[in-house]
Amino acid sequence: MTHPLVPQILEIARPIARDLNLDIVDVVFQTNQNPPVLRVDISSRDGDTGLEHCEQMSRALDAELEESETIPSAYVLEVSSPGVSEVLTSDRDFAAFKGFSVLVTTHEAFKGQQSWNGRLAQRDDAAVYINVRGRTVRIPRDLVAEVVLSEES
Repeated sequence: MTHPLVPQILEIARPIARDLNLDIVDVVFQTNQNPPVLRVDISSRDGDTGLEHCEQMSRALDAELEESETIPSAYVLEVSSPGVSEVLTSDRDFAAFKGFSVLVTTHEAFKGQQSWNGRLAQRDDAAVYINVRGRTVRIPRDLVAEVVLSEES
């Protein structure tokens, strides 16, 4: 369950991230720890997210949160990069992992099956395209449940 302060924290964090050319990937406020921990995961819009991005975001966000007094008591702020997710979701993910082995699962059977292993060719507005043993398979996007990096193709 999301902590009730997360929407207010996001209102403060998003403009800061935008100014630093970053995206907010996730925000979690863990109040079951002492002191509570506010974890903010970021991703650079320009490529790999480095330590300098985390430091810039941490300094700027810390100052804004302190000034706004959104969090009334002591807390620990952790800003980090979530790393590479195995699940591909964004256009950037699909471009970065073109040619990689993926497993595509569908909500319902497509051409007699609900999972497809192959090499990612591309994704557009209409479909996800994978190469399966030398032939391109076009899987309609509205049927795609998930695209995950895979060990086999």
